[in-house]
Amino acid sequence: MSDRHRSGILPVEKGPGVTSFQVVAHLRRILRAPRIGHGGTLDPAATGLLPILIGEATKLTPYLVDLDKEYVATVRLGVTTDTQDLSGAVLETRPVPALDAAAIEAALAPFIGVIRQVPPMFSALRRGGKRLYELAREGVEVEREPREVRVDSIRLESMSLPDFVIRIRCGKGTYVRTLAADLGEALGCGAALAGLVRTRVGPYALADAAPWDEVREARSGERLWARLLPPDSALGSLSPVRLDATAARAFAHGQAVTVEARTVGLLRVYGPDGLLGVGQGLGDRVKPERLLHADPSRSSVLPA
Repeated sequence: MSDRHRSGILPVEKGPGVTSFQVVAHLRRILRAPRIGHGGTLDPAATGLLPILIGEATKLTPYLVDLDKEYVATVRLGVTTDTQDLSGAVLETRPVPALDAAAIEAALAPFIGVIRQVPPMFSALRRGGKRLYELAREGVEVEREPREVRVDSIRLESMSLPDFVIRIRCGKGTYVRTLAADLGEALGCGAALAGLVRTRVGPYALADAAPWDEVREARSGERLWARLLPPDSALGSLSPVRLDATAARAFAHGQAVTVEARTVGLLRVYGPDGLLGVGQGLGDRVKPERLLHADPSRSSVLPA
């Protein structure tokens, strides 16, 4: 099969000092695939897992972005910056109190659950047609409304003041930089993010991703194509439904189809030749939400 028609998810490690877009642009050249995207931006200074969506799998970006994520973050106490990490201009320094693990863990507890965050100015959110970070670089600060985000767990991994390391499991839209800054305020001395590694996105783990050296130094796509996972590897949280050939044809043409078992909510929908896309269960019918016209090879993630 031509590389131009291959589809799937390629988990890669993003190295330091490059943007997520630069990684995508590099892989587009190496893999010679016309459609490539990524499943969640990492700041240039951050490293770790960056799921790459290729071909028809780019249609699954909204579902992949919704997956929970895990980060390992190093927090530097006693300093605040305009970017909430150490890449920014220092706004203030304060003495770091003699904290122990119990004091830090007590400060972490209120940040677990559904919390409200004010998005940082140095972020990719848009206001009036411009990214907030573009406004920030022009010296403009605009009011931002707090947003609800979900933090499932925060665990203290280690500490060596003024730094401590935490492991965070959270939902989409969580700014770890903002979490670090807010933790610093809770501890009374301010803080900034000193390092960030994304270790997991949904079912994809950093340990299984293509290492950054392999990605950066690749001159052809052969080894990277060998790591490609099927598109439906991003949909494991959705219940499966399988259609016969007649229903599969109707579904692929945008029609709702009747199914035997009652279904509700989003589903991954299969025909005789593999994944058809994502459907919405409506009781005894399933209507298409997102159709994939990928290669007809059978998926490795079969319905349960």
